[in-house]
Amino acid sequence: MTQELPHPLRTERLLLRPIDPVADVDAIHAYASREDVCRYIPWTPRTREDVVAWLPRRTSTALTGGASLAITLRETGELVGDVILMWHDEEQRTGEVGYVVNPAYAGRGYATEAARAVVDAAFTRLDLHRVVARIDARNPASGAVLCHLGMRQEAVLVENEWFKGGWSTEIDFAVLAREWREHHGRPEAEANR
Repeated sequence: MTQELPHPLRTERLLLRPIDPVADVDAIHAYASREDVCRYIPWTPRTREDVVAWLPRRTSTALTGGASLAITLRETGELVGDVILMWHDEEQRTGEVGYVVNPAYAGRGYATEAARAVVDAAFTRLDLHRVVARIDARNPASGAVLCHLGMRQEAVLVENEWFKGGWSTEIDFAVLAREWREHHGRPEAEANR
């Protein structure tokens, strides 16, 4: 059975919804085309035409292959970034969270708020056991997001990957469902509704 990331997800300031492959092109191109945004993520800067061709693959909310949601402001509807949950293993019930926010909206806590909503859904609605995140050591802002979520740093993999022309050191973070419930004050019965 294919599981889907529940949507829309609402937070105090955000609405996380499926990506629209037509209406969201310009907003996503605004950050997907930037070298500074793409520095620590797998993709390279994209032209508008690249985004048009690529977005239909990012509209899935099915966990197999990665479920993406647009991060939009509840008040205005502006798209400020996107968040993804990838399901690595059905038997182990492990997922991986990732996010990107347009630098024009950086420093306002949107990445933390969006990732928190997705990780919470992973545990409370999808019954995952563990959620991980992997970042480049040269991106401490992303590490701060993960620490704010209550994830723990588990590993530093020194120069483990040749990435965009140089060796990259990866920092791995994780949180277990029981730790999430403890950190966010949810009793077991409430978390499994």
